[in-house]
Amino acid sequence: MKKIIVWFRKDLRLHDNPALWNAAQQGMVIPVYIWSEEEEREYATSEAARWWLHHSLIALEKKLKTHGWTLILRKGSSFAQLTSIIKQTQADAIFFGERYEPSIIRRDRTITSDLLSQVSEVRSFSSNLLFTPMDLLNQKNEPYKVFTSFWKRAIRELVSRPLPIPVNIAPYAKPISSLQVEELGLLPTKTWHEKFHKHWKPGEEGAIARWEQFVEKGLNYYVEKSDIPSALAVSLLSPHLVWGDISVRSVWYSAKRLTDEEPEKYMNSSIDAFLRQLIWREFAYHQLIHYPTMIHDPLREKFKLFPWQGTEEEMKKWQKGMTGYPLVDAGMRELWETGALHNRVRMVVSSFLVKHLLISWVDGSKWFQETLVDFDAASNAMGWQWVAGSGIDAAPYFRIFNPIIQSQKFDADGQYIRKWLPEIANIPSKYIHEPWKAPAHILLEAGVVLGKTYPLPIIDHSFARIRALEAYKEVKNEM
Repeated sequence: MKKIIVWFRKDLRLHDNPALWNAAQQGMVIPVYIWSEEEEREYATSEAARWWLHHSLIALEKKLKTHGWTLILRKGSSFAQLTSIIKQTQADAIFFGERYEPSIIRRDRTITSDLLSQVSEVRSFSSNLLFTPMDLLNQKNEPYKVFTSFWKRAIRELVSRPLPIPVNIAPYAKPISSLQVEELGLLPTKTWHEKFHKHWKPGEEGAIARWEQFVEKGLNYYVEKSDIPSALAVSLLSPHLVWGDISVRSVWYSAKRLTDEEPEKYMNSSIDAFLRQLIWREFAYHQLIHYPTMIHDPLREKFKLFPWQGTEEEMKKWQKGMTGYPLVDAGMRELWETGALHNRVRMVVSSFLVKHLLISWVDGSKWFQETLVDFDAASNAMGWQWVAGSGIDAAPYFRIFNPIIQSQKFDADGQYIRKWLPEIANIPSKYIHEPWKAPAHILLEAGVVLGKTYPLPIIDHSFARIRALEAYKEVKNEM
């Protein structure tokens, strides 16, 4: 029989895995995963993301065993390891899922060309996005620069239907040298990541369970409550989508099917709002493909001249959730504890760093890269450039989130703040968003000593807003 290496990458699942499905139809399957820190340096160096990958690989390994397959784990150069496995197995072909990070694309082209001298066939398949980013261009055959236009185009495109898990598969029976997951060295040497187990279950089963829970309890309230961080009305699928624990195509069709099969239960508005977020993820990769420097450089050239003024001390207070603004601090504490951050709060904390503290979005992006379990190079860069105003379709420079108003609007009773800031949990809701305005006797009863048990604001909002507008005007005048 034909022997086919299935090279797993960001598609760590059995369902809707085109490389796996097509290989299983043609011959013996040799499942392989290769960790190359050098090749992933720009896209997966996050300690939190590597924690996720470690446990997702363990889950994949177990899942494959139930079907009679053994996952071959290797470490080092992808080309060198694939060459080694080809020699050891006399494989005839290599199938793998496509990736769209620019340096990975270049590497894959070279690997594909070089491997064709060793095997008769090397095929790649779209597996981690709804569309191939290179294919969605506007009428001028140029990349879209406005999300609304991209969204309108995307929803007219046909999304490929997800594939089932292959059955009656022929595994490769001979032993192949392989590492243990632990030998890949993915886990951080420090133990700060160990608390993630309380919040997440990486892997295919965990992803499907998370999706089913969201469908049952959160999806129908997505429009109404997705901006409320305490409402649990978001899917929490982002880290699963990053590593392909779940197929985005399966999620897409599952969501659309709900409005057809249960129209009396599921509202089209909530389904559409959720699907829009999936397309936002696609838009991020669309940008990364066409603007590969966006991870480090502003897409609007003049923003290279922005007069950043923040200090290292201010950066550390932001990282630790010690700015004196409760919603900002609660968000940064949630990030450190769980490796994730609610989307509304993510925008608030990002805006605070860039526009209140005038610290470069690149510094914020690097911190998110290090701490997010759902770190994704494209989405992370696009999100920060959107907040900073330096992206191609970004928030206007004069839009400066007021962290107090955002807190009052989206966490009115302070439920989210109290969860992550226990030191001010006893402050009444009237003052929970602005503790510094609480009367002395209220603070005393709540056991709060401003400046000691909880910090005073790191900067005055009105001053910060005026300062930011002046800084942005300097850049605008250069445009």
